[in-house]
Amino acid sequence: MNRPNGSNGLNCFFGGWYPIFLREMLLFRRKLLKLGYLFSAMVSPLIYLAAFGLGLGRSVQIQGTDYLSFLIPGLVAMSSMNNSYTWVASSLNLNRLYFKTFQLFVQAPISSSSIMIGETLAGMVKGLFASALIILTAMLTPSSFTVGPIFIGALLLNCFLFASLGVITGMLAKSHEDTSTYNNFFIMPMAFFTGTFFPVDQLPAVLKWIIYAFPLTHTNILMRQGSLDGNGLISLLVMICYAAVFFVYGSFLIKRYSE
Repeated sequence: MNRPNGSNGLNCFFGGWYPIFLREMLLFRRKLLKLGYLFSAMVSPLIYLAAFGLGLGRSVQIQGTDYLSFLIPGLVAMSSMNNSYTWVASSLNLNRLYFKTFQLFVQAPISSSSIMIGETLAGMVKGLFASALIILTAMLTPSSFTVGPIFIGALLLNCFLFASLGVITGMLAKSHEDTSTYNNFFIMPMAFFTGTFFPVDQLPAVLKWIIYAFPLTHTNILMRQGSLDGNGLISLLVMICYAAVFFVYGSFLIKRYSE
């Protein structure tokens, strides 16, 4: 199918994404009206916060701070990853294979980049919403947790990165069950081994090079460091590279889509 080009292509790139984004937001608003959704978005991080953070509290010191203050940024990073990725991957996969609504996007006179932008921004909103719930809850705990510009920037980039990865999974998965397979091999290991609950430095040396290849490791580093000196700058560059690669590859899959 021919994609729009020239001035029409530019108009589609900058404006064509909005109807896709708006559609996802209208569906998301319906979920917000259901009380069960709010609890489902918070239940796992709150269980971790209560079991590990409040359980160990100030009795354990990690990297010069109490364990609760160490844990909260990790939970925010994990929650933003899970929600940004899962919502997009599951929704896109279902829309493509079962409801057949994704085919309408492809047939519309908009570019593949516009579809990618609309889906990614929608995933970001959902990830940011879940993260905001964790941050608000963390503000009520006896910790030294604070939110700064670097923290917010890392959170936004993390949501964008994993929403883009969700598009890739949604396009590659051959069935809804396949999305769970991708989750088990990539998302779940990142949630537990990239510094969410304990420093990466405590892992065996043979595993560190694998762990540092995961993008969530660098999100945790940047959120906790709060500066762009040394490791913070390296982590930022790694996250930007992952985000760019995922976005470009997701746009490529949409452009080449034929089903």
